[in-house]
Amino acid sequence: MNPATVLVMAKAPVAGRVKTRLCPPLLPAQAADLAAAALLDTVSSVAATVDARTVVALDGEVRHARRAGELRAALAEVTVIPQQGNSFSARLVAAHIDAGGDGPVLQIGMDTPQLTPMMLTSAMAVLRAPQVDAVLGPASDGGWWALGLRAAVHARVLRDVPLSRHDTGELTLSALRAIGLRVEILPTLTDVDTFTDAIRVSMIAPGTLFAAGVRKLLTENRLRAAS
Repeated sequence: MNPATVLVMAKAPVAGRVKTRLCPPLLPAQAADLAAAALLDTVSSVAATVDARTVVALDGEVRHARRAGELRAALAEVTVIPQQGNSFSARLVAAHIDAGGDGPVLQIGMDTPQLTPMMLTSAMAVLRAPQVDAVLGPASDGGWWALGLRAAVHARVLRDVPLSRHDTGELTLSALRAIGLRVEILPTLTDVDTFTDAIRVSMIAPGTLFAAGVRKLLTENRLRAAS
């Protein structure tokens, strides 16, 4: 069986460049701290996933990021490739093809720190089933948190799918089926887009670095009132 890959699309958590929808109530540096925690949790869970290699497609430079030392140490244990392309769709396609080789690829982002190795292993098992060509994990905001493909070349359908919309998940599913792929649907998860989302996810996964960061922020009266 060809080796499987879990691909993480990530942006270096630099203040002012990530999680800007958390501001307000957060300050840019606080939002970047949460993004760094989410990325660390995600890489840890992926690295512990059975029978899969970890590839992180990174946009930006870790040396400018929050928690740079921790991130450098975590990323040193996995394969890191640069994101390539002039749009997010193009970067997604390139990352799938660059990371995939001849095996299946399960692509996620850094917005779901509640993911566990068991959840990822289960998703990969579905993708490897002989009657399945792709898996799609819907997000509660209408997008998707995971896209798995048996053949990385099929990521090219994303070039024509509008991203970051309330119907992105539905349009992605239609695009995959339109080229004849047999798609299985994974459980729906919450992406962290707002601070309300962050609180909800921290309650789902209280043992994560992300949850610890949310709890720290909630000790500040300003955020307690805003939430």
